[in-house]
Amino acid sequence: MNSNSFKQLKPFLSILVIIFTLFSIVFLQMEERRMGYSVLKLTREHKKVWEEKRVKEIALAKVTRPQLLDSVAQQKFTLKKVQANQIIHLGGPVSTNMDPVVKNVAKKDL
Repeated sequence: MNSNSFKQLKPFLSILVIIFTLFSIVFLQMEERRMGYSVLKLTREHKKVWEEKRVKEIALAKVTRPQLLDSVAQQKFTLKKVQANQIIHLGGPVSTNMDPVVKNVAKKDL
């Protein structure tokens, strides 16, 4: 190729570079917009799942509250509330005539 033919191709090549650059810019803007929409969709989905989780936690807290469990135990399983004379105390008073080693063990257990 001689320099004369290269000079004739210069305008054509510069127009190709400009067109390629403009197409690249348009493509990148379209990709940016598409990614923005996917991020928006994921953000909405995340909020929806988080709200469902919160609603389920509230429902669980309502179901497992002590008053409801007491009423279910009394109605379905015919359980009755504990009275003071039904409580069994397993630890008793420490005797004074015990061996000193046994006293130390008994004090630690209390």
